[in-house]
Amino acid sequence: MGKFERKLIVLGAGWLGQALCLNRLQHNWQVQGTHRSAEHQEEFLRQFVLQNGQLIHQLDLENAWWVCAMPPRSRQPESNYQATLERSLRLAKAMNAQGFLLCSSTGVYDPSANIYDEASDITASGERQQRLIDAEQSVLNAGGKVLRLAGLVGPGREPGRFVAGKQLNSSSQQVVNMVHQQDVVNAIVTVLEQWQTAAPIYNVANPAHPSKADYYKQKCAQYGTPAPTFTSDVKAERIINGSAIESLGFNYQFDI
Repeated sequence: MGKFERKLIVLGAGWLGQALCLNRLQHNWQVQGTHRSAEHQEEFLRQFVLQNGQLIHQLDLENAWWVCAMPPRSRQPESNYQATLERSLRLAKAMNAQGFLLCSSTGVYDPSANIYDEASDITASGERQQRLIDAEQSVLNAGGKVLRLAGLVGPGREPGRFVAGKQLNSSSQQVVNMVHQQDVVNAIVTVLEQWQTAAPIYNVANPAHPSKADYYKQKCAQYGTPAPTFTSDVKAERIINGSAIESLGFNYQFDI
C-alpha cells in the first residue's frame, strides 16, 4: 500500500458514525458520511440508499477508508442490510478504497456463559446471529476487517436513564459487556492507521465487567432514577475479552 490517505467514508452517519465523522474532521481528514435522505444538515453528509435494487448515492471520495457503521436495527429481517453491504463493498472497490472496516457486534458470539475472544468458535443459534455472521463473512471475503462492538454507551445513551424502573428479562448476576462511543472511535482509527499489521477481527469491549445489578444500580443512582429489577438472580458470566486490540497500542480510556 502506498501513502496513507486521510480520507474517510462512513456508511451510516448515525449516533456512532457521526461521532467518527466529526472526530476525523477535527483532525483535518476529508470525510463523507452517509444517510438515507437527499437533504443534509451537515456539509459532510451524502445520500446513500438502496431502493428497488438500485443504489442511489452521492459519494465521490476516491482512495478513502470505508467504515460501515450502519446501526444494528438495520439488521432486522425486513431490512436490506446484507444487500446494501454487498453493494457497498463493490462500490468501495470501484472507488479504490484503502480498506473496508465493518462495525459488527459481540452478539455474534454464543449467548451462553463463557469467555469469548476472537478465536472462539461461532455457530449461529438464531436469525440475528446468522445475519451478523453473513455480514462479517462478506467483508472478510472482500479483504476487509471487522470490529465486534460490545454494548454502546456515551452521550445520549446513559444506562441510568434507559433502564430506569424497568424489569429486565435477564439475571441480576449477568455481567455487562459495554464500551464507550469514544473508545470505539479511537479503536476504528487505530485499525485504519495500522491496517497492514492489524488482525482481521477485533473485539472492542471495556475490560470492566460488573454484574448488571451493581452496574445499573450505580448508574441509576447517578441520575436519581429507580434501579431496574430482574427476572432471576442466576450467576451467568458471559464475558467478551476485548484485550487483543491493545497489541496495536490502543487503550481503553473511557469508563462505561
